[in-house]
Amino acid sequence: MSNCVIVGINWGDEGKGRMVDLLTERFDVVVRYQGGGNAGHTIINEKGKFALHLLPSGIFRKGVVNVLGNGMALDPENLWKEIMEVRANHIDITPDNLLISERASLLMPWHRELDQLEELRLADKQYGSTKQGIAPFYSDKYQKKTILAGELRDMDALRIHLRDLLEWKNLTLTRVYGAAPATMEQLDDWLHNYCEPILPFVCDTGAYLKKTQTEGRSILFEAQLGALRDLDYGIVPYTTSSNTLASYAPIGSGMPSVRIDEVIGVVKAYSTCVGDGPFVGEMFGPEADRLREAGAEYGAKTGRARRVAPLDLVATRYGVELQGATQIALTKLDVLSYMDRIPVCTRYRLNGKETDRFPFPADIDKAEPVIEYMEGWHCDISGIRRWEELPEAARKYVLMLESAVSCPVTFVSVGPERDSIILR
Repeated sequence: MSNCVIVGINWGDEGKGRMVDLLTERFDVVVRYQGGGNAGHTIINEKGKFALHLLPSGIFRKGVVNVLGNGMALDPENLWKEIMEVRANHIDITPDNLLISERASLLMPWHRELDQLEELRLADKQYGSTKQGIAPFYSDKYQKKTILAGELRDMDALRIHLRDLLEWKNLTLTRVYGAAPATMEQLDDWLHNYCEPILPFVCDTGAYLKKTQTEGRSILFEAQLGALRDLDYGIVPYTTSSNTLASYAPIGSGMPSVRIDEVIGVVKAYSTCVGDGPFVGEMFGPEADRLREAGAEYGAKTGRARRVAPLDLVATRYGVELQGATQIALTKLDVLSYMDRIPVCTRYRLNGKETDRFPFPADIDKAEPVIEYMEGWHCDISGIRRWEELPEAARKYVLMLESAVSCPVTFVSVGPERDSIILR
């Protein structure tokens, strides 16, 4: 497992952070390669409980170097605040264990404002944005209207660049949305309070990763969100604005030539979704409330109640294909222990016919779930650490998933703690 990517197979919130935290003991470097502060990885270990949004989940392991890659939406304000929060728990974060790509584009203060303004304009047609500025950021990045982290080294030249961007962006703020213009004084405060503190972490991470590879050290790539939120292959337009797939890891990390050896796809034992958009098989009422409470299904970033549904084999099979997963980590199996019968969405019914294939985005709203039930196991499994000790019904549930998506389940999580895991 020399170079490995950990990715989400479904809508995100599958438990990728806890898997990265667990597996970092096997790796030398952890790299975040896409996304920004619009989602969270909840981690529970001997140091406490943490919700990370920008920092890689390997930050808690001594000796592990963590990299923020060029593919990220790097938000200096929220990153610095997150660094200070983690440091407050007596965890060292220095330029020795955290590196920021000099080629990473910076999320500007106006990106969050534009995100909020656009959701307000959309009214009842909102995309369900977390309002962290991700869509406006990536839009500007592809228009070449952002600044790179490496530009922080020359503040005089940077201010000239910022004035040009400010003039351009204020046209949108004032003439499209009727909002107040941004000012250079605001940007100066932003530079001083949040950009200058992160400057010591900025370096040529591509050169560092190449050296890491040459020396034969191992790299773990950490994705944000899940396959169904991918900009190109997800449920458009209810996606994020970056590529959430394992195949993007080399590009977004800063080392396009790197070889990926393993892809661990993380799947939750049931389905959850934060935000708007089609969600086949969604549960409502007391049944949904009980599952949501049993799994503590509330967004790590927004606190929003997650939508819940049975395990969706159609969506999961599609996600496994997109990610090129070589193995699966199944999380939160313990949450299902209260159920007498466990529902599973085995197929979709679309236009009067049953199908195994995940539909084109415009057709998903028309799909209905075909639900089958599996026997529950009616006991607490959170203390079990050996596959053979799981109840037969629980093992059958895992093997059913493995067979349905044609990918081995090698990790079974039975709790949120680092050691609450069964290795197969």
